[in-house]
Amino acid sequence: MMHFNFIRILKDWTLPVAMTTGTLGYLLFANIDVLDPIARQAGPVFDKILPIFMFMILFVTFCKVDFHKMRPVRWHLWASLIQIFLIVVAMALILAYRLSGNALIFMEAVLVCIVAPCAAAAPVVTQKLGGNLEEMTTYTFLSNFITVIFIPICFPLIEKAEHITFWQAFFSILYQVTLVLVVPMLLAYFVKHFLKKLHRRIVSVKDLSYYLWGISLVIVTGTTVKNICHADTSVFFLMATALTTFAICLGQYAVGRWVGRRFGRTNEVGQALGQKNTAFAIWIAYTYLSPLSSVGPGCYILWQNTVNSIEIYQYKKAGKLQKS
Repeated sequence: MMHFNFIRILKDWTLPVAMTTGTLGYLLFANIDVLDPIARQAGPVFDKILPIFMFMILFVTFCKVDFHKMRPVRWHLWASLIQIFLIVVAMALILAYRLSGNALIFMEAVLVCIVAPCAAAAPVVTQKLGGNLEEMTTYTFLSNFITVIFIPICFPLIEKAEHITFWQAFFSILYQVTLVLVVPMLLAYFVKHFLKKLHRRIVSVKDLSYYLWGISLVIVTGTTVKNICHADTSVFFLMATALTTFAICLGQYAVGRWVGRRFGRTNEVGQALGQKNTAFAIWIAYTYLSPLSSVGPGCYILWQNTVNSIEIYQYKKAGKLQKS
């Protein structure tokens, strides 16, 4: 009975359990000397497997999609325009005021929370809330392409490398982003249509995307806590970043739900704009911008998953939670 209750609690509280595990895991290994060698070896491993988890989550999600039903609808256009508008505004502030130092790092943190694509897990969460999986997955696809286009353009303009041209940086970043965001979509299409036996085995695993998301959340949360603990900056700067990303998170959810009500898709558009691929955002910020800017999406992941946890709990309590 105790084993059954533990499994049930774990399923019901996947997100907070994952975040707590990531936080305590890092603090444990960072503060116990005998575990320090393990932590030093595990750190680079986690950095390498995080993009793999992002790849797998997208791949599994797209394996469950009927590609024939993936058609753009009107709310996709509005959500895309809002994301592009916010990216342009953030870039205009950075370039017009020629920001540098902490001001630039702060705006980089804001930018990655906006330019990051809709999370691969957003269709999973939306389906659990009774939303349309195909419409959400279509927008995830569109959002990823927006990210693929804008990141290689924006990042070289912000962080100018000394020994590399804009176009070299553009194609380098484009290659990495495409590998993580676009290739799993194409692979899922191939498996679904040409490797049907493998496809049936993948889709037969209930909630696979959801639990892969939970595992990646453990890694990302641990990385976030690490970045915060080692941040060479003031507490005021960290608090300002945390509060700003909190406002951005709630703002994007609120705007999405407001737009969604006009199309009868409140949950879909809310998740589309609010739930970001923060694992990708942390990775891309740490790799191509100031490492400290990754604290922004690191905080964002706490806010968005708090929102998701509350939504899932409310729907489960009301008996409306769907299987994914």
